[in-house]
Amino acid sequence: MKSKIVGRTLDFLELFADKRRPLSLSEIARLLDLPISSCRDVLLTLEERGYIYETAARFGYYPTLKMMDVVTMIADHDPVVLRAEVVLEKLRDTVDESVLLAKIGRRGGTYLLSLDPSHPFRFTVKIGQKVRNMYASSAGKTILAHRDPADLEAFFKSNKLVALTPKTITSKEALLTELAAGRARGWFANLEESEPGLTTLSAPFKWAGATYIVTIAGPVKRMEDRLDWAVAQLMKACETLEAV
Repeated sequence: MKSKIVGRTLDFLELFADKRRPLSLSEIARLLDLPISSCRDVLLTLEERGYIYETAARFGYYPTLKMMDVVTMIADHDPVVLRAEVVLEKLRDTVDESVLLAKIGRRGGTYLLSLDPSHPFRFTVKIGQKVRNMYASSAGKTILAHRDPADLEAFFKSNKLVALTPKTITSKEALLTELAAGRARGWFANLEESEPGLTTLSAPFKWAGATYIVTIAGPVKRMEDRLDWAVAQLMKACETLEAV
């Protein structure tokens, strides 16, 4: 069961990140479509704990740098990112395309790291974003391929395979064949199946009993002539991460 209080607190913080300016109590209530009394409770608690301050009388509230200090301390000691970042930065520099790290969980996958290439035209995700287009993205296929038969069947019952591009797999039988092929070779591909002009390659690695996904993403024009080479670099990185 989801916690309303936690959800509202996170809504507060994300609202400030979105607006990037001081906000009054009434503005917060209006923008979040919440009662002022509920907003006041969260606001006063955050202020008491030192995470938010009133910039001036009737000028609005804004987060303090305490939040950055706490988040930085957490990020600097993330066991997975600390372990993976050097290897994935090397992979990013080698292929010069976007490199992403995701963790497979009970409800799908969550992105933990996103490294940008030197090219201005790139594929990016936000940290904390969930893996989307499960049946059309390479990361999504990796997740589906690691589900047990009952969970996979439940996915097909609750999700319609809608064509996102002319190349999207929309047949259950064809997708099952694709997942089996990916399991056998150890990696999964998305060749313009989720977005026109986009190629992504994903492979899993295990650490401490959990499964993570490394993805290389880039435009077809830069990827199509070096797919085999990119796959080799991807697999090498995953082998390194699993062995560390």
